[in-house]
Amino acid sequence: MYLTRFRLNAARPGTRRLVASPQSLHAAVMSSFPHALPTATDRPRVLWRLDRNAAAELQLYVVSPDRPDLTHLVEQAGWPAAAAAGPPGWQTYDYARFLDSLDKGSVWNFRLTANPVHHVRVRDGQPVKRTPHVTAAHQISWLLDRQEAGGFRVQEKPAERRHTEHGDVHQVIVHDQRSLDFRKGGSKQPVTVKTVTYDGRLEVTDADALRRILTQGLGKAKAYGCGLMTLAPAQ
Repeated sequence: MYLTRFRLNAARPGTRRLVASPQSLHAAVMSSFPHALPTATDRPRVLWRLDRNAAAELQLYVVSPDRPDLTHLVEQAGWPAAAAAGPPGWQTYDYARFLDSLDKGSVWNFRLTANPVHHVRVRDGQPVKRTPHVTAAHQISWLLDRQEAGGFRVQEKPAERRHTEHGDVHQVIVHDQRSLDFRKGGSKQPVTVKTVTYDGRLEVTDADALRRILTQGLGKAKAYGCGLMTLAPAQ
């Protein structure tokens, strides 16, 4: 497994086109794997996430079973001259070594962009409909509902920092809520995907289950930049 980081050049028109279309960015990511045919039905699971840390700082993260070649992204949305004179313009790390080092009880900071949804029935007799959670409390509850099966536990705040009457108990925040609107394939019906980013701190409770989350994703809309959780050392 590999973890790749690529910084997009926010000043380039190609970057703006990619950022505006999750379908285009997905296609660009999948084009990074020369042995994965676009029409193949058994293509490997590739996860990606776009972090908007600031207006001019756009970081693309990719987790994949194969090492990617992002030359086309450098040419379209990076710094081609700088890449030609030095490193290729992206960094790829041996993710398998990190995954193997995960131990039960270890604590990490995490980031996850996800599509938290639930199923509701508007009227009796009608089929249930997938509906996004729109409040921070429900979005956090969605994540907490998946922590046991996912092999992690979101850390709780110290007692003196909790606001239990507002449900503010865990060390997690939600931000960067976005609505991605696009048309899928040749359909005229627009598709809307609601996304939110979680930043928090977790403890590993089942290393194997968490490895599955880190490599296979969490939740829906993985093709559109959702589901990828990354970890960083907890300070």
